[in-house]
Amino acid sequence: MAISVQHVVVLLLTSLLIAITFFLFTSDNLRFPLPSLSSDYTPLPKSSNHDVSSDQTPQKMKMKLNASHEEVVVKWDLCKGAESVDYIPCLDNRDAIKQLKSRRHMEHRERHCPEPSPKCLVPLPDNYKPPVPWPKSRDMVWYNNVPHPKLVEYKKEQNWVKKEGEFLVFPGGGTQFKYGVTHYVEFIEKALPVIKWGKNIRVVLDVGCGVASFGGFLLDKDVITMSFAPKDEHEAQIQFALERGIPATLSVIGTQQLTFPTNAFDLIHCARCRVHWDADGGKPLLELNRVLRPGGFFIWSATPVYRDNDRDSKIWTAMVSLTKSICWKVVAKTVDSSGIGLVIYQKPTSESCYKKRSTQEPPLCATEEVNASWYAPLRQCISKLPSGGVQKWPELWPKRLVSVKPQSVSVDAETFKKDTEKWSEIVSDIYLERLAVNWSSVRNVMDMNAGFGGFAAALINRPLWVMNVVPVDKPDTLSVVFDRGLIGVYHDWCESLNTYPRTYDLLHSSSYLGDITQRCGIVQVVAEIDRVLRPGGYLVVQDTMETIKELESILGSLHWSTKIYQDRFLIGRKGFWRPIKPEL
Repeated sequence: MAISVQHVVVLLLTSLLIAITFFLFTSDNLRFPLPSLSSDYTPLPKSSNHDVSSDQTPQKMKMKLNASHEEVVVKWDLCKGAESVDYIPCLDNRDAIKQLKSRRHMEHRERHCPEPSPKCLVPLPDNYKPPVPWPKSRDMVWYNNVPHPKLVEYKKEQNWVKKEGEFLVFPGGGTQFKYGVTHYVEFIEKALPVIKWGKNIRVVLDVGCGVASFGGFLLDKDVITMSFAPKDEHEAQIQFALERGIPATLSVIGTQQLTFPTNAFDLIHCARCRVHWDADGGKPLLELNRVLRPGGFFIWSATPVYRDNDRDSKIWTAMVSLTKSICWKVVAKTVDSSGIGLVIYQKPTSESCYKKRSTQEPPLCATEEVNASWYAPLRQCISKLPSGGVQKWPELWPKRLVSVKPQSVSVDAETFKKDTEKWSEIVSDIYLERLAVNWSSVRNVMDMNAGFGGFAAALINRPLWVMNVVPVDKPDTLSVVFDRGLIGVYHDWCESLNTYPRTYDLLHSSSYLGDITQRCGIVQVVAEIDRVLRPGGYLVVQDTMETIKELESILGSLHWSTKIYQDRFLIGRKGFWRPIKPEL
């Protein structure tokens, strides 16, 4: 039967369509839609000449993903404003601060996070350079990295900090440290020998820390200090502390609880920290009582302790009444040869004293809740002591690091032991040996999902410190971290941290970044990681390959270098790239 021309054409077209379909389904270039990325992403045509190392790459960057992903684009902009170089989103929200009804209780120094969370990149200070390495950084830092002369001028008579050429120098002085911090620290131990720095006392909270010289010099005693102060007119004091390589965070005792667990610190210190302890029915001191371990000490070095003018005498009388009402006992009160004095109080170890008070004011708090201190108001009540009456003091340091018996969370000793052993093995065999991290340049470390603090414990013999973060959407294990002799805070990673930009050398995340994207966009979390890390700093992630590939793509848009190890670990290193500043 003859075949018409029309039939031939139809057969040829059908064959061509089959061939094209077969090619598409067998091609290595087959790509599927990118799964659930941020709305900041826009698909781009394929490109083969993308170079993430070039500083000339435009702000909209093409990124090559794995074979199953489309190439995408992220648009990064610089944060705007004259002070954007030190931008802290939750503390610099001027619109929210303007709307506050009162500033009487330091509300304006507390967290007011913008919504949505910003995804801009903070610019670098002019002439920024890699930080002075530890331990030299404790005594001097590059001025251009923290170019804030205001505090230098304000405190020039108190020997806190001086500008010498290209450096800011920290002599170890302060309002209460007439003969230097070392003399002051030794003076405290002589006043109360049971303190035994670095053995009986391991974890300290320094309230209103200035540039954190007290905590910095206690490191020589094997003591880890959480130093804190607000972002206020004493410009950049916490930024100075972190640039020095000393643990510190921005916080204030205002209307909300500190982001620490109950019964956590071995000792709390305040040297002229400008806190009115008896304000609002004693709420500030009751908050210290909450975070102080039973049997722990509070050292108050202030003029009411050793001066008798009318103002100081009134403050001292109010302090005597308040401390007596919460059963704090004076265990030492003394003045050194410089004329500076201090008093040391001790918190009770049982509630028997509370029950013997003639009046039950302030009352005992009715309940204690896990993660209660995240956006929780200060309470005018005495925090309950751990169940079972007297709580045993932790083992002497360093034994407590591995011998802790967790009492505040539902975890058995075997689970704790296995977690410690797991992290010891991973850190020694992989993190320190096989990943592309120059650990000699790492000083300030943050564990984004700390658990029991196993990662930090495994690094304890290295010249670095770890801020252990327990996310508020995870089990509350932060009390275990403190029991081990480590420090940390609660945080919600869908918001910004209370820290200045460029204050950490390494951020670590284990099996968490994939989870957090169920609550907020991964781009905003990466923007916060970029804000916190110093140029040259590292992000080390242990997660699924799906999460790792997504992170690799976003970090590429930031011009970070990245490596993947064993399909389990991502190592990203931040560079000096910033988006091109828009023309005015």
